[in-house]
Amino acid sequence: MSLTREEVIHIARLARLELSESEIERYQQQLSSILEYADRLKTVDTSQIPPTSSVLPARSRFREDTPLGSLPVDQLLKNAPSSEKDQFKVPPALEEPQ
Repeated sequence: MSLTREEVIHIARLARLELSESEIERYQQQLSSILEYADRLKTVDTSQIPPTSSVLPARSRFREDTPLGSLPVDQLLKNAPSSEKDQFKVPPALEEPQ
């Protein structure tokens, strides 16, 4: 499948990209090659291959979830620019409409 120049310009506009003439030509060739390769992959017989989410064996790389002690409140708030009632005090994220 070969992309037209107009299709590349349309894709660039959707991605909010401003392309030079040489970039349009280069991306037209590169994107067309990618789409042609994807079309070739459609011809591969995968009927005997079970669906998988990963080719790697299933195993967790995370450590065991063990509870640990926390820091004292005064130490947590020591570097806070502002605090009140043992809590971080921050400016409001949303302002009231005027």
